Amino acid sequence: MRLRRTPLLALVSLSLFAGVATAHGVTTRFDAPIPLPLLFGGAGVTVALTAVFLTATVEHTPTGTRRFSLVTPDVGTALPRIARVAFLALFLFILATGAIGPTNARDNPATLFTWSVWLKGVGLLAVLFGSPWRTLAPWRTIYDGVSKVEGDELVMFDYPNSLGDWPALVGFLALVGIAENLTQIPNSPRLTAILLAGYTLFMLVGGVLFGKTWFERADPLAVLYRLFGRVAPFKLEGSGIDLRPPWRGCLHPVRSLALSAFVVASVYTVSFDGFTETPEYQAILFSARDATGLGSVVSLPLYLAGFLGFLLVFALVAVLTRRIAGSESGGESWQRMARAFAPTVVPIAVAYEVAHNYPFVLQQASRLLAVLGGPEVELLGWLSLPAFWASQVLFIVVGHLVAVIAAHYVALERTNRVGWAHLPLTALMVGYTILSLWIISRPVAT
Repeated sequence: MRLRRTPLLALVSLSLFAGVATAHGVTTRFDAPIPLPLLFGGAGVTVALTAVFLTATVEHTPTGTRRFSLVTPDVGTALPRIARVAFLALFLFILATGAIGPTNARDNPATLFTWSVWLKGVGLLAVLFGSPWRTLAPWRTIYDGVSKVEGDELVMFDYPNSLGDWPALVGFLALVGIAENLTQIPNSPRLTAILLAGYTLFMLVGGVLFGKTWFERADPLAVLYRLFGRVAPFKLEGSGIDLRPPWRGCLHPVRSLALSAFVVASVYTVSFDGFTETPEYQAILFSARDATGLGSVVSLPLYLAGFLGFLLVFALVAVLTRRIAGSESGGESWQRMARAFAPTVVPIAVAYEVAHNYPFVLQQASRLLAVLGGPEVELLGWLSLPAFWASQVLFIVVGHLVAVIAAHYVALERTNRVGWAHLPLTALMVGYTILSLWIISRPVAT
């Protein structure tokens, strides 16, 4: 019973700091170069026609991974060790500056580094090369160091099967969905340091109790970056860099329904983050405040209600796919369908994550460099507003196209009636393409 109360207490505690505090994004929106209905319709039709084209022309899943190796120097284990120690030292520095450094978030390395260079920047790195988090995670470095001193891995119990990947999902909702997007924590170096210290303590205690499995299944950042790594076009393998299609890593099902829900949460949360900047959300927020009398805390139930809505839609898609496939699905349940198709949604989450956050990462990295005494370099100086708009549309549409390709291959594996069985997921992707473009087209509420 105690284990079940912990996530609830964490969410309630975070709600005490609730407000609307977007931690990133550009400061303005602008008109599209073409009428928005044409943009939305063109993008939706592109995604839909891609699905139709694949259904008509592609009848077999890839039989192997085509890889092209680029020779690189063999650095052995030296580089990962250096990276581990460097990131741990940086992490300790961030804790210290967050606790005793400047109180202004724009002048403190703790806030500048944690919410952009670390949280979003490592995510962008995972999108390109696969997750580096097993190497960089500071709590894992501490745990491995203590285990080495003790001469044996620290573990008291086997990881409970009943926990599965649910701790990572709850952690993601609490850390990214609520703490980052709905509270003032990203604007406070002190609160950021406290959050990081609590996160570290939670990870280390879990590691001592359940060993390394805890870091793989309960750390929300480990799970998030690992999912992002599924679309990585570059894969570091030994002394080479292997190239692969971005949909290749999305053809294998996730191991649990919790991870399926995690994928949905990653798509929903970055969309919700963008939606909170729009006048439409502000109108909903103030109406809910007036109706409930909860004040700024009402943003928490709004976020959770939206997440449940996204979950129900995805579950409905899995159920419809199972029913359309009928006997040709091999008797698979809708839960197995959900696990199989969840990875095909990852490219959508990645596309919007990159589109929404790459300006924020570059902007904050420039500021961090200046705060640390380096030169003032404007890393976004090359990015005009039209170019930014074009990049947003390009990332979103390409991400959805990759998702459609992955979904087609998965449908081929699950049923021979791929044209009809693919229809619910295609409709979902077309709808989300239009929703994503609509969000980035809206003006920022001030």
